[in-house]
Amino acid sequence: MNEATMREPTFLVLTALAAEPQHGYAVIEDVRRITDGRVTLRAGTLYAVLDRLRGDGLIEVDREEVVQSRLRRYYRLTALGERRLAAESARLRRQATVAERRLRERRPRPGNAPA
Repeated sequence: MNEATMREPTFLVLTALAAEPQHGYAVIEDVRRITDGRVTLRAGTLYAVLDRLRGDGLIEVDREEVVQSRLRRYYRLTALGERRLAAESARLRRQATVAERRLRERRPRPGNAPA
């Protein structure tokens, strides 16, 4: 995984798992809450992200249980996952700070001046 960037679904899944171990459907619902309904992960997207994050060592299986004859697997962040999420949060915060500062400092341009 590129240390400099993280795709939004990856960031959101890690954010959901930062609160507590969760199974797939709970992650989908948590991401929907985190984004105020703006992002709804499809199951295929979620499980591709979970597989990749496991392969990268950012999450691991916390436990498994059988519910209504189906296996429910819970995932949790690893220490590496916590560090990567913290680093990505800091990167996004720095970028947002620059954007906000530039918007505050922006000089009106001809034709864009307030009426």
